[in-house]
Amino acid sequence: MSLSDAKTQVDTALTRKGYRGAAMENTFGGATSFLRRRYSKDLDGVDLAITGVPFDQAVTNRPGTRLGPRAIREASALQAFDPPYGWDVDPMEDIAIADYGDMAFDYADVPGFPAALTAHIRGILDAGAATVTLGGDHSISYPILEAYAEKFGPLALLQFDAHSDTWADDDMARIDHGTMFYKAVKTGVIDPGRSVQVGIRTTNPDTMGINIVDAREVHETGPARTAKKIKELLGDAPVYLSFDIDALDPAYAPGTGTPVWGGLTSAQAAILLRDIAGINMVGGDVVEVSPPFDTTGATAIAGAHVAVELTCLWAYNARARGTIRGPA
Repeated sequence: MSLSDAKTQVDTALTRKGYRGAAMENTFGGATSFLRRRYSKDLDGVDLAITGVPFDQAVTNRPGTRLGPRAIREASALQAFDPPYGWDVDPMEDIAIADYGDMAFDYADVPGFPAALTAHIRGILDAGAATVTLGGDHSISYPILEAYAEKFGPLALLQFDAHSDTWADDDMARIDHGTMFYKAVKTGVIDPGRSVQVGIRTTNPDTMGINIVDAREVHETGPARTAKKIKELLGDAPVYLSFDIDALDPAYAPGTGTPVWGGLTSAQAAILLRDIAGINMVGGDVVEVSPPFDTTGATAIAGAHVAVELTCLWAYNARARGTIRGPA
């Protein structure tokens, strides 16, 4: 394909026949699926499913992340036609990616939401695809982790965040975007000794045994050396990567519910995500993008970039392990 194809391409999210290949249509028009990937509920032959979870009823401060999946999809249309910079994989060409659309749920049945989300992700995994999920508030990660743990056993969590999200909460019926990883450790869904939290800059004395690389360490050590440390801590364990957009400093991602100064720069995040290539990433999410507070769209753009990097990490790992499903 070439730029001349933009003259005829439109709405490739709906008209594309397969799941691979660049989309050359105009960035400012057409149906905005993630990276213009084909919308489909049929996952036959699909390697990676992008799905949105527009849920934000578990926030402690500013709401609005229910609008995050839509904003990230729209921002992803701004991504270059060319392969992602700095990678020797091109997920748009090398793996079959479908936009599975958003999870359907009853917004008034909040207690029933976690089980419904676990079932949603389980269905995708059972079909043979992996997921990159667009949130939504960060509470969505725990039900997703439950589905992944059913398939892979206890996971190594790689979490980019301003907050540890491990505040004590033994009421398993509560849904809170600040306690879900406490519950994940307590229930054995994640292995804290193989897990890493990056960018932390809020106080929580109980680390639950999770390895912490706080924001100051990243600033002082540098992202390249930090990435090497992360890879050593994760080893070959199956990794679920959860990126809370507030890992970035509010200067780079103001549109989020609980912004904290002193965070990662977008350049640091880009280096970190590229230099951890080779981790055994089995799935991931981007959460806490809140468009009502994102007046310039910078946060959604950052979220779209992170999501693209997650597809690259997954494709890199799948190629290395020979788990790509084949032409689609």
